[in-house]
Amino acid sequence: MKEFIRDLGLENINYGYSTGLKNRAGAGEELISYSPADQTPIASTTLCTTTDFEEAIQAAKSAYVQWRNVPAPKRGEIVRQMGEAFRKNKQALGQLVSYEMGKSLQEGLGEVQEIIDICDFAVGLSRQLYGLTMHSERPEHRMYEQYHPLGIVGIISAFNFPVAVWSWNAMIAWVCGNVCIWKPSEKTPLSAIACQNIISSVIESNQLPEGLSTLLIGGPEIGQALSSHEDVALVSATGSTRMGKAVAKTVASRLGKYLLELGGNNSIIVTENADLNLTVPAVVFGAVGTAGQRCTTTRRLIVHQSVKEELTQRLVKAYGQLKIGDPLDPAHHVGPLIDQDAVLNYTNAIEAAVAQGGEILFGGEVLEGNYVLPTIIDMPAQTEIVKHETFAPILYILTYEDWNDAIFLQNDVPQGLSSAVFTQNIREAERFLSANGSDCGIANVNIGTSGAEIGGAFGGEKETGGGRESGSDAWKAYMRRQTNTINYGTTLPLAQGIKFDL
Repeated sequence: MKEFIRDLGLENINYGYSTGLKNRAGAGEELISYSPADQTPIASTTLCTTTDFEEAIQAAKSAYVQWRNVPAPKRGEIVRQMGEAFRKNKQALGQLVSYEMGKSLQEGLGEVQEIIDICDFAVGLSRQLYGLTMHSERPEHRMYEQYHPLGIVGIISAFNFPVAVWSWNAMIAWVCGNVCIWKPSEKTPLSAIACQNIISSVIESNQLPEGLSTLLIGGPEIGQALSSHEDVALVSATGSTRMGKAVAKTVASRLGKYLLELGGNNSIIVTENADLNLTVPAVVFGAVGTAGQRCTTTRRLIVHQSVKEELTQRLVKAYGQLKIGDPLDPAHHVGPLIDQDAVLNYTNAIEAAVAQGGEILFGGEVLEGNYVLPTIIDMPAQTEIVKHETFAPILYILTYEDWNDAIFLQNDVPQGLSSAVFTQNIREAERFLSANGSDCGIANVNIGTSGAEIGGAFGGEKETGGGRESGSDAWKAYMRRQTNTINYGTTLPLAQGIKFDL
């Protein structure tokens, strides 16, 4: 058994249901987690059912009554302690994320660092949940607006970021006064259980209510239950566009709130004025990081014809230097895909690209197990496959002559998450960031499409879902706005000068 599994208390798991203070087996079947690195069984747990879900709702409702009355800075102190707990467990949790999901150890540790960073952000935020004051048109009246917690926040997370995306939601939701029910991906249950174990010590030592953080290891029926239950005020869902549309339809049918972080099909425009020394490493990391299994992965490279040959040669050389293998080995850049279904999607996309006129410049091969070669394909046009998001390390190269053509290619996809331009021309940079430029939620200049910082709001437009998580004022999605008017005078003037004499 791996040492980090013992360090995280995962050697004898017999539960899939946890309320932060109590753990027990779910009412469903056994679920075995396999490492995509070597297909070795790591540990098993049990799936929760809708019966478990109903119990979780009751625990969460009870916890919310108590938690919402805790002053926000005190809630921030709890999150600060959680951040400290993650600091102490960073190495072990980062190794588990790497082993269970397949991303490189550096990326696994970086994901845990994101938890720590969002905890720090949330602590400061707990003293800055600002409202506004405004002048009333009526004498001796004061108007202001304030924010209150929503209640229960449901979190549905994906396998590719098994712990960080949960924390973006949970830490902000908690300082805002909400309680959380978390349904992680069935492909990475152990990483979720480890996180719950880490924060449970903080919950217990501070005598916080059971149900502040509830974890349900379950299948699609748990996600459906979160989406349809009237007591779940907000559903934050990360995953495929197909899943997001189903969540949105269900939640909207009961006029609930949802926050969606869905697919991406991100591009980098490389102009004739680009610094290729900056461009190459940004493209390589963006395209092959997490083996292409990021929503912010660079999937399209839109290159000016004058620099295409040089850039392509440099990229092929860089790809030839990538080390592929065991993600726990710090020397390796690229780990495995999550499972054989992902490998099949990789091969199908390459076959489609070639059939649509693409030329493979590098890669295109399946290695042993779930490992594949990162692939570069020169495409004659932005065909149907190029507009499709394939969760694998496939980079399509497109060529342009005119700036307007580049922007058209950038925006001519259903997704709208992340984008970038590499240029030393200030006019090109500003045009890219203008209303006539990138239509994505994230638009960068001279940095790649992935690696967003937690201080900025994260999310995208179109089929990416329109949600915003993490920094900036994304906290407002986890609260309800209330406008207040106070009359401190001795008369009752009405708005708009209306007279109503009795």
